[in-house]
Amino acid sequence: MTLRTTHRVATTLAGAALLLAVSGCAVASPSANASSSATATSEPSATLQASPSASSTPGQVAAPGSWTATETLVQPRQEHTATLLRDGRVLLTGGDPADGTGPLVSAELYDPHTGSWTATGSTNEVRYGHTSTLLPSGKVLVVGGYGDIGPLASAELYDPESGTWTATGSMIEARAYQTATLLRDGTVLVAGGSFALSGAPLASAELYNPDSGTWTVTGSMGGVRGGHEATLLSDGRVLVTGGFSIGEAGAVGPDPLASAELYDSNSGTWTATRDMHEGRFQHTATLLRDGAVLIAGGGYDPLTTVERYDPTNGSWTVAAPMIEDRRGHTATVLPDGKVLVAAGFNSSRGLVASAELYDPESGTWTATGGMIEARDGHTATVLLDGRVLVAGGSGNGYLPASAELYNPVSGT
Repeated sequence: MTLRTTHRVATTLAGAALLLAVSGCAVASPSANASSSATATSEPSATLQASPSASSTPGQVAAPGSWTATETLVQPRQEHTATLLRDGRVLLTGGDPADGTGPLVSAELYDPHTGSWTATGSTNEVRYGHTSTLLPSGKVLVVGGYGDIGPLASAELYDPESGTWTATGSMIEARAYQTATLLRDGTVLVAGGSFALSGAPLASAELYNPDSGTWTVTGSMGGVRGGHEATLLSDGRVLVTGGFSIGEAGAVGPDPLASAELYDSNSGTWTATRDMHEGRFQHTATLLRDGAVLIAGGGYDPLTTVERYDPTNGSWTVAAPMIEDRRGHTATVLPDGKVLVAAGFNSSRGLVASAELYDPESGTWTATGGMIEARDGHTATVLLDGRVLVAGGSGNGYLPASAELYNPVSGT
């Protein structure tokens, strides 16, 4: 993802009974088997630095570590996907306009050279909570999500050259808020997600073959989960972390999973790895240059906590906490290897515009320029020139059509 999720993701997973409680809950089910957690160790604590001011003037030259506005979207949207195309443009697909009209079929393209958005071909079906994956051919595979009446099994392909969508083989099971991971052999692994409007999650997984346009069943995860994260490791395995299952004795309420498991594409099987130190959903999972995976935030009550996974021995190490607790944020690896965490929902301030940087070498967090608008459910995409494009999402009581650019190095 890396498609990122919003409050609505959690409430959808939880079902209508949780809508009056909080906007970030889900129903749970038996958790996946996992071995015992690694012993916690500590890294240096976070430090707070002054944040440069962000300008809301489109086209203004950006100072290092600051945000500037770019042209607004053609269509306000949240729970959409963003995909960097080979030519450097960014494709936004589907989502929810939050105006009562239902999910979107529209798609649009961002041109970083002109800073403008233009409409492109519409998808064949309305959808939100779906996934989008850039294939080796340069086409984009969009899968599942919620349609007008429930989860979808359908999939379609976007051709950037023609700007059109064509249907491809449907998944074996309908699902939404699943993960989709491009494997080394060019196939796409789809795992878990919800199969009903109630948010009941799945354990099943399936593989898409771009050559044949068909899906085949692969091994199921050790337990059901939705709202999780999936990360392709340097050795080709896939690490799945957190998400939701169901609560004990059918209890209504959030039950974030601490469990994690690994998919081996050679055998088509999953094996449990050690549990995270805390259960999480709406967290981020980011592959670092050294092959470790950085897990940040998330949780029913938003967390500041961070941990790192070492694929060589399957252990988790407690890392320095973020400056602010948050869930529904984005995490993006910058060209220098640092990780930019932006926006999200904070336990005391609600939606926030703040951003911070994690330095894997020092293991510390520092504040960077704040965004122009607070939001969650947005997307964050690293452009070919190293800037980060943030688009759409949910604002404080409204749905921003805005987009903004983060400049980590120099003026644009």
